[in-house]
Amino acid sequence: MKGIASLAAASIALVAPPAAAVPGPVIPQAIYIDPPADRDHPARMEVLHIPSGDVTINGVAYLASGAGPHPTVVICHGLPGNEKNLDLAQALRRRGWNAITFNYRGSWGSPGTYRFGQNPSDARAVLAFLREPGQSATLGVDTTRMALVGHSMGGWVTAMAGSQEPDLRGLVMISAANLGWIGRQSEAERAKLLSGNSETLNNTVPDLSTELAGHADEWDYMTRADALKAMPLLVLTSDDGLASDGHGLVAAVRKAGGTKVQAAHVATDHSWSDHRIDLEARIIRFLEPLLAR
Repeated sequence: MKGIASLAAASIALVAPPAAAVPGPVIPQAIYIDPPADRDHPARMEVLHIPSGDVTINGVAYLASGAGPHPTVVICHGLPGNEKNLDLAQALRRRGWNAITFNYRGSWGSPGTYRFGQNPSDARAVLAFLREPGQSATLGVDTTRMALVGHSMGGWVTAMAGSQEPDLRGLVMISAANLGWIGRQSEAERAKLLSGNSETLNNTVPDLSTELAGHADEWDYMTRADALKAMPLLVLTSDDGLASDGHGLVAAVRKAGGTKVQAAHVATDHSWSDHRIDLEARIIRFLEPLLAR
């Protein structure tokens, strides 16, 4: 009897409905569904030539379908920019937003000499270019609904440039490198962090390590916490050795009175190589209410 009862209980357990699963975060449809075709206003790409300093840097606009104007997100790549987050640009466009990528002076074919100190100015030059009435009309840019996203060194660019752009709707920093922290490291450590993959950069002499050391305090993005406190900010960190400064910036912004900062840490590499869909989804969910009319 005891054995039969046990068997019966086991049978009931086998046919019992499973416990309800805890729902996870919603994956936006823009990650996996193309938008309806718009014959009159199709999605398209445009090559951009953007004045910055005394040269014209290159960029690409991923323009959304529909009459527009559309919310527009500028994406800042890192050092040297092998990961340009073009899958993110495509997802943002599928969502109905324009995505703009660009190359800093002296990088990836943009004319000029590459210097860290110029990069935030280049990002601001892109924003200024998009706000020009002729450009915004041609590209279908809603200049009242713009955001800045940056990865790695581009995350530093986002903090530095974004802190001077209060009209932006939001900022996103992905595995951001803090150039101020790097500048305070030993010469050997700086050289290690900056070694290799510089063939796409033009004329980096005097070397970038020396430039960082000379501006360590000025280029510490922690100093921008007060300027960022009123800005919606998403800080995403990963298992790349850079997370502590990202966490520090979040704490500093909150200490300064900021209530619009969000943060998340994901166990992935610096480029989010095995979490690309997760990355795109997090960014779209964050920007969705900010870029709404």
